[in-house]
Amino acid sequence: MDEDFNIPPADEMNEDMDMDLPVDNPISKVGEEKEIGKQGLKKKLVKEGEGWDTPENGDEVEVHYTGTLLDGTQFDSSRDRGTPFKFTLGQGQVIKGWDQGIKTMKKGENAIFTIPPELAYGESGSPPTIPPNATLQFDVELVSWVSVKDICKDGGIFKKIFTEGEKWESPKDPDEVLVKYEARLDDGTLVSKSDGVEFTVREGYFCPALSKVVKTMKKGEKVLLTVKPQYAFGENGRLAFGEEGAVPPNANLQITLELVTWKTVTEVTDDKKVLKKILKEGEGYERPNDGTIVKVKLIGKLQDGTVFLKKGHDEEELFEFKTDDEQVINGLDKAVMTMKKGEVALVTVAPEYAFGSSESQQALAVVPPNSTVYYEVELESFVKEKESWDMNTQEKIEAAGKKKEDGNTLFKAGKYARASKRYEKAAKYIDYDSSFGEEEKKQAKALKVTCNLNNAACKLKLKDYKEAEKLCTKVLDMESTNVKALYRRAQAYIQMADLDLAELDIKKALEIDPDNRDVKLEYKVLKEKVKEYNKKDAKFYGNMFARMSKLEQHEANKAAVKKEPELMSIDSKA
Repeated sequence: MDEDFNIPPADEMNEDMDMDLPVDNPISKVGEEKEIGKQGLKKKLVKEGEGWDTPENGDEVEVHYTGTLLDGTQFDSSRDRGTPFKFTLGQGQVIKGWDQGIKTMKKGENAIFTIPPELAYGESGSPPTIPPNATLQFDVELVSWVSVKDICKDGGIFKKIFTEGEKWESPKDPDEVLVKYEARLDDGTLVSKSDGVEFTVREGYFCPALSKVVKTMKKGEKVLLTVKPQYAFGENGRLAFGEEGAVPPNANLQITLELVTWKTVTEVTDDKKVLKKILKEGEGYERPNDGTIVKVKLIGKLQDGTVFLKKGHDEEELFEFKTDDEQVINGLDKAVMTMKKGEVALVTVAPEYAFGSSESQQALAVVPPNSTVYYEVELESFVKEKESWDMNTQEKIEAAGKKKEDGNTLFKAGKYARASKRYEKAAKYIDYDSSFGEEEKKQAKALKVTCNLNNAACKLKLKDYKEAEKLCTKVLDMESTNVKALYRRAQAYIQMADLDLAELDIKKALEIDPDNRDVKLEYKVLKEKVKEYNKKDAKFYGNMFARMSKLEQHEANKAAVKKEPELMSIDSKA
């Protein structure tokens, strides 16, 4: 629109109306007119647009339009001038009907908007072209728009997209990104530039804005950032150094930024002591699980680059191992189970998940105590254990029996956490036995009882008393007179200080098996616990009553002190 007309905002009489009210985006057919919102704005679709995306507040839109009064009198047209009109959506740069209506349009769409006076120029009109209280019609085509996002929702960083990125993923805090950027002051002075710099998102680079913005970008995306001082260099600014220019205090920055690519970094363990950086993406979606046979190429290094292990390279046979079987260090084991076939990754393993505080002689070098180690791993192939849904009923029973035996071996070796996992998996194989025959159901029940009981023993060793209690209850739901289940549940109850419930289980166990030595010993433990708690209670209540008695005595003394002067006073008057 030209300078004479320029579709300015309506009078201040409408300024209290909320520009950010949600606007309905009705699905229309060509030729159909629908109302948008509840203020009388109408939209008639003339031509369908492309895709599904529509612009949002803050986006820079480009439109062609023709504006007419209801009697057909034309008062303005960008088409006549041959130049599309550009403005920022939702910023009050145009009448409210435009801000609300254009938000419903797709790229290339053509629509006719009928805009009531309240969303146009109101009672005043726009003399001499638009009379007071005029309803207007605009034939609008949305030519294009540039997306502009308020990244932190506080106006501190605006991002304008020049080139859309690929796919939908964006980097996360642990990831390593490769970017190109150029930072200038508002007057165009160049202060920093790089044709390729790599950094961890969490740690950031140059100024705080970069790490915040890259988390919103896709691979290959190019943007222009308008950065306020709080996300640049603040009130102190930055001195010039090397080829980098100075940034004055409280200066805004204009930064062009391209996210070239990034390497995904996974925190394999919750304590972040095993990290996996993907160097090459794998295929599909399947990953190894416990007990999978994997084949890998492997290079192990120390922090100084010393190679202590090399397997599967230089035409050597691939290194094969079984996951969750202690054939490799714990950190490597856990990391490989997050990989896909064909994936190449760099795995960083802290000492706690590597060789610990001991020196370890490896194939090519010694790993010193307390060493963080690094593995470059390529997962060539893997064969997962057969899942239960792929097994027939007899195979399920056999697999459960095998896992139970593995658990027993680990339990005897004092590896209670790993034994617990074996028992859990064994029970899962036979959890659903509706398709089992009668004899198979008996076998499955016996295995479930044993696995849950043994798992409860693991949980007691691991001090997970609540889980031990649940597992024993499962067994008692199947066999209400199982003495071992009553005994182990009583042990869990004692540790959780549920002494009444523990006593009920022990008494029931002794009714069933009066001579059971273990249960009798546990009863003695229970009685000692009861005595101990009774003593504590007696001491607590004794102290409480003593304190109450002292308090009562103190209050009585205070009352006596108050009364004495009164008596003296009375005596003196007499």
